[in-house]
Amino acid sequence: MSRVLCVILNWRTPEMTLRAARSALAAMEGIEGAITIVDNDSGDGSFETMRAAAAEWPRVQVLQSGRNGGFGAGNNFGIRAGLPDGSQPDFIYVLNSDAFPAEDAIKQLLGHLIAHPEVGFAGSYIHGEDGGPHTTAFRFPSIASEFEGAAKTGPISRLLKHAIVAPALPEETTRVGWMAGASVLMRREVLDEIGLFDERFFLYFEETDLCLRATRAGWAMDYVVESRVMHIGSVSTGMRDWARVPDYWFASRRYYFEKNHGRIYAGMATLAHLAGLGIYGLRVILQRKKPHTPPYFARDLMRHSWRSRMSQES
Repeated sequence: MSRVLCVILNWRTPEMTLRAARSALAAMEGIEGAITIVDNDSGDGSFETMRAAAAEWPRVQVLQSGRNGGFGAGNNFGIRAGLPDGSQPDFIYVLNSDAFPAEDAIKQLLGHLIAHPEVGFAGSYIHGEDGGPHTTAFRFPSIASEFEGAAKTGPISRLLKHAIVAPALPEETTRVGWMAGASVLMRREVLDEIGLFDERFFLYFEETDLCLRATRAGWAMDYVVESRVMHIGSVSTGMRDWARVPDYWFASRRYYFEKNHGRIYAGMATLAHLAGLGIYGLRVILQRKKPHTPPYFARDLMRHSWRSRMSQES
């Protein structure tokens, strides 16, 4: 029987993480394996709270990573630890601490991967507390997508429709470029081949990079609508309350493009994004609308790009 290791990363949300673990435990019924909760050095008593609460739960272990290295590093810590008996699983299931799988959600992903040996990763249909779908199935970012996404203009989006990173969600199980890491089941053999999450990403773009590496190695990515997971979203990151996009987002974006496409391509992607922002800004002025771009975004993008270029040349 295939064994599954479910990894849940905690950062200062112990009660919610425990709630996610309870949902995962119910969804693991009939599946061989275990759940590992990793505390990413919260420093607020999270580890002690979760360890005490999970002490009587079957197949659940709570580990302390010892540092807050970000999403990828924390999940890697749990993956490397393996199952509680020290053995390695056949599949790794990464679940966000604010995501709650339906009782058959993991079984649906597992069954899909077993039935489709060419598929490396399978991701769930994610919905909010109100039942509304969350966009979690994407195409890979490109120069064209940077321009289209920043311009937010109908004619440009229609012209570059095949480059849109977040197209309309599929209504049936289908192949995609990459999936958000809120609920993804991965083959262990794929990770053995391509490596784990790149820990140079602190937050954002790490799952994009991992899926791209798997795709380049010949593995497919499937979005499985039969696997349903309720997701609150942005609880640990605080993204919904951002007054300004943090530096680590810009760092992750730049590193993704440079690592996977080279410095020249990364620079062109930034120029394309700025050009798109210029078009959008002009449209906002002409139409007298309130802009939806985060405050100081263009300035921060230019500043971070320039600072990165200077550090590379020094």
